[in-house]
Amino acid sequence: MNLKKRFTVKNEVFKMAYTDPDLLEIMCEKLISWLPAIPQEYVVVCIGTDRSTGDALGPLIGTFFTELKPKHMSVYGTLNEPVHATNLASYVQLIKRKHHKPFIIAVDACLGKSNSVGSLITGIGSIKPGAALNKPLPPIGDIHITGVVNISGFMEYSILQNTRLSIVVEMAKKIAAILDQIDQRLTYGQTLPAVISPRNIAPSTADI
Repeated sequence: MNLKKRFTVKNEVFKMAYTDPDLLEIMCEKLISWLPAIPQEYVVVCIGTDRSTGDALGPLIGTFFTELKPKHMSVYGTLNEPVHATNLASYVQLIKRKHHKPFIIAVDACLGKSNSVGSLITGIGSIKPGAALNKPLPPIGDIHITGVVNISGFMEYSILQNTRLSIVVEMAKKIAAILDQIDQRLTYGQTLPAVISPRNIAPSTADI
């Protein structure tokens, strides 16, 4: 089977189409391979706002994943309690106080090239939320998951506002399912297979 046509790996960034029938299995295995060998407190931070269709990806994921009742992951960022530009720094401080050396999975929407729309992109390192809108927000995440919801270019805020809700909802369901599969496989007595490299900042998803 030639998998090169189905997903790409670039500088520890892994991309697959959300419509790929093998997305759940392959993406789950990739993310698990990046988890620490020694189990930690796992925190999922879903970034975005329900006031923008494209930027609602994170809160939708947080809501869908919370409804699945994860056992080994704490979730921040839902439709009722979103994590967004104005409160992200406060949530970062809250997570540091509430969790001992948390391993953070950051989740966010992003804009990219036209042929990347509908792709889920995962990678080692933190993301910079709000980069597409030139907002100076703190980087977050030991690993990350982003969904390319629309095309990058001029007037990014307007593009996010006019993104189709259907693709955002479907991508959110797929990412929530991936997180649920990972959560089901986590046990605090189990040693997971890979040790993550030191934190770094992920390359811009607009270049993928």
